[in-house]
Amino acid sequence: MSSLRILRRHRVAALLGAALIVSPVAFSVVRANHAQAGTMTPVAGVTAPNGSFAPIVAADKPAVVTVTTIMKAQPASADDGAPLGNSPFDDYFRQFFGDKGMPAPRTPPQEPAQRAEALGSGFIVAADGTIVTNNHVVDGASSIKVTLDDGTELPATLVGRDAKNDLAVLKIKADKPLPTVKWGDSDRLMTGDQVLAIGNPFGIGTTVTAGIVSARGRDLHSGPFDDFIQIDAPINHGNSGGPLVDVSGNVVGINTAIYSPNGGSVGVGFAIPSDQAQKVVAKLMKDGSIQYGYLGVEIQPVTQDVASAIGLDHPGGALVSQVNDGSPAAKAGVETGDVITSFAGQDVKDPKDLSRAVADVAPGAKETLDVWRKGKAMNISVDVGLNGDDVKTASVTDGSGGPSAEQGSVPSIGLGLMDITPDVRQEMNLAANQHGALVASVNPDKPASASGIQPGDIIVAVNQAPVKTARQVTQAIAQAGKSGRKSVLLLVERDGGQIYVAVPFANG
Repeated sequence: MSSLRILRRHRVAALLGAALIVSPVAFSVVRANHAQAGTMTPVAGVTAPNGSFAPIVAADKPAVVTVTTIMKAQPASADDGAPLGNSPFDDYFRQFFGDKGMPAPRTPPQEPAQRAEALGSGFIVAADGTIVTNNHVVDGASSIKVTLDDGTELPATLVGRDAKNDLAVLKIKADKPLPTVKWGDSDRLMTGDQVLAIGNPFGIGTTVTAGIVSARGRDLHSGPFDDFIQIDAPINHGNSGGPLVDVSGNVVGINTAIYSPNGGSVGVGFAIPSDQAQKVVAKLMKDGSIQYGYLGVEIQPVTQDVASAIGLDHPGGALVSQVNDGSPAAKAGVETGDVITSFAGQDVKDPKDLSRAVADVAPGAKETLDVWRKGKAMNISVDVGLNGDDVKTASVTDGSGGPSAEQGSVPSIGLGLMDITPDVRQEMNLAANQHGALVASVNPDKPASASGIQPGDIIVAVNQAPVKTARQVTQAIAQAGKSGRKSVLLLVERDGGQIYVAVPFANG
């Protein structure tokens, strides 16, 4: 199985510094500009203006730097399983891909307290020495050094960094104005546009590779800002933080990650769009950090089955499956079952739209939510809070267990239900005020099973109406079927969280 690899190179200095290791540690991003070009002539399998990319490289390469960070090394032996690294995305990569396809680098035995170096790339955006790179390149560093294209080595200070966007800003002092690169407009990017990646792969020196934009808007499920550009220009460990430029030489992305079965480039790379990066960099240059907005709701997509169950004429928006106690959303009156269709004047087409819009709002701002609630549209005013935590995903139960005695059944969708008796409450360690119907069995050949309902789930609402007993659930589902709806919307409690599940009625 392939795996996402991070693009920072680690070097461990042992004795004369000859022991080198390459570790999957950084995450880089690219976003490109759609630029007008003149006559296009084939060059090395791709096309280039006037037959060569040399003028672009000559203009941009002097502004690309190597970033070396020094940190305290962790003792490790050659047979230890090497960690993925210090990237904020590592836990996600482990969860999504596991250990398959991610061979651990072979590391020679090391003594405690040895010095470790991590190598990445960056680029100068202001002549005063302001440099942009990835956050994971400098995360955990005790000192930072920048090597310019002419070989000059200078100490760098950290101006600010943002883990959620994986971006950082550094500053160096030079005795003369430094060469710079310009930001491009990544929103003009089109699939198929040519791009160049510039950086220092494996620490061998500044290197240029060419390719095209393979896809846009890739979501790696690592956070609310996922909007990666996929490219086929070869990038490897050490390219992280380096620029992706268009055929006009403007920066349209920041190289961050690769998808690879062996740790090397196979033509699937990912980059942060320049329009996204430029805004973050401006905030970091001004304040050194970024605060993100917070609502306090668990949300999920509105599928066609969900829309049919709640009377919407088309899918869209973000369905609120749970409102966190004491959160800004709870204080504003947002309810479970609401469908948020816009926030702060921005349309919400899916949960990702809402997450991004809320995160971009400054804490303390008063904004308006447009909500669809029980067949009616309404507006809600909310005071946006401060999000100091990482985005959390909904937890999923293993689906095992649950008492077997049935007190009700819904054969049309394949559910066996029972009331929450005192014995059930004690056996499942449920709260005293827990109501609903316990799913005791699920017919594997019926729609409920196909929709993801599991034994042990607790149904607490049917079509957004609360239910307290198995009989009420059975009656509500039957009524939904008689009303002519194609599906029924169940609010399910599972492993401490809540999620809506739309179950279509069986045909015939």
